[in-house]
Amino acid sequence: MKKILFGLLMLFSATSFAAPSVEFETTIGNFTIELNQKQAPITVENFLKYVNDGSYVGTQFHRVIPGFMAQGGGFDKDMNERSSYAPIRNEASNGLENLTATVAMARTNNPNSATRQFFINLNDNDFLNFSRNSAGYAVFGKVTEGFDVVRAMGQKPTRSLGMMKDVPITPIFITKVTVK
Repeated sequence: MKKILFGLLMLFSATSFAAPSVEFETTIGNFTIELNQKQAPITVENFLKYVNDGSYVGTQFHRVIPGFMAQGGGFDKDMNERSSYAPIRNEASNGLENLTATVAMARTNNPNSATRQFFINLNDNDFLNFSRNSAGYAVFGKVTEGFDVVRAMGQKPTRSLGMMKDVPITPIFITKVTVK
């Protein structure tokens, strides 16, 4: 009986504290993000609200800059901005850095303005990290599967569309999002 209880306790421990992952299906392929709840709890909770309410589905990667990043989650197929929950506090001082394949929150010049838009770093972008001189951009996860799909986004031709720059000519839509 003790062995069974111990086994169940170990199973519970291993699964209850595992980092959640989110799989994105897009029109050019799939990728998975492992979230870091320990170091970015506010940001992960915020991100999962949009995942769980289904509002990332039908949005597009609207800003893609080769060698820099791919940004999405905020605009629908007609480039209308999706509604957002309240902005969150910037967690860029959490020790996570904007390295290749990491995922961070997009924001305005106000450090505490992140809502639903996120970006995936295509390269190491140290200048986006928190420092004495910069509020930084909060990293909250990393692409663990399908980074080749994200890299392919960075190779797509882009254009200006109204006030928006670096918009893929052929839109890249998020078609499904699943918590794993």
